[in-house]
Amino acid sequence: MPEAAVLTDPVPASAVGSEVRVVHPVGMELVHRTRPEDAFPRSWEKVGPDRFSVEAVLPHDHPFFAPVGADRHDPLLVTEAMRQAAMLAFHAGYGVPVGHHFLMADLDYATHPDHLEVGGLPTVIDVEVTCSELKWRGGLPVQGRVDWVVRRAGQLVATGMGATRFTSPRVYERMRGGAAVPGEVIPETAPVPAARAGRARAEDVVLSESSREGVWELRVDTRHPTLFQRPNDHVPGMLLLEAARQAACLVAGEDGFVPAEGTTRFHRYAEFGSPCSIGAEVLPGAAPGGARIRVTGHQDGEPVFVTVLSGPVDAA
Repeated sequence: MPEAAVLTDPVPASAVGSEVRVVHPVGMELVHRTRPEDAFPRSWEKVGPDRFSVEAVLPHDHPFFAPVGADRHDPLLVTEAMRQAAMLAFHAGYGVPVGHHFLMADLDYATHPDHLEVGGLPTVIDVEVTCSELKWRGGLPVQGRVDWVVRRAGQLVATGMGATRFTSPRVYERMRGGAAVPGEVIPETAPVPAARAGRARAEDVVLSESSREGVWELRVDTRHPTLFQRPNDHVPGMLLLEAARQAACLVAGEDGFVPAEGTTRFHRYAEFGSPCSIGAEVLPGAAPGGARIRVTGHQDGEPVFVTVLSGPVDAA
């Protein structure tokens, strides 16, 4: 197993007992972001074999990942911070080149809303990233499992698990064939009402009405500054997670819904230029005052993803 590759200059080391800690700053390219306001990790260190500690910041005033419910950080903001911490660990900790593609097949998370209060300043969190079940090729990991534990001032904020793969640009182009060409999409359909979708701004709504009850059409706008950081050849997973949240809000009703927990399985890419339907249904077995909602995505008759979300239905 190769030693961690340092891709940025470390800050001065500090001695802790007989051990020396080396804490590294984070460049935006290591978390695949192009805007500083969308890059949440700010430092990292290796704390054990296949284990990393990442300090990240949850903004209190992010225009897209805005507070939800009773003034709590958006669970999907925490999930995105975890996802970025995983990319950081593989790029900086294992030396996976920045140009490689990061493909997440499974993503599970569980947050503790009581520990996600929003204050007047950004919230500092500690994300512990543990990598396992690694498969190697040419001295680099190409596949693995990631487990996250997120704490805020010592309090448990969230846990999560993801299954991920890495591919070089050449392998990715071969795998994608003619679809590996970045595209631009401007929606032609109107968004569903923002408030019904759990949103304050129409530009953040990613669903349009369809002719079927409980089913909506995915609405893609590559001009969105947070959902599309750079040219892409398919619909990003973050957008699909947001579509799942919005569909859950639509079926949950007027009381609102906060996706405190979620399990997602991605089956294939959602392509540009072909309609993608998003269906949602309420499941039995929810906790009192909460809801369990299954959301599925289909394109060209094939499943794209399935998500089960759980959380409180009365967000106020």
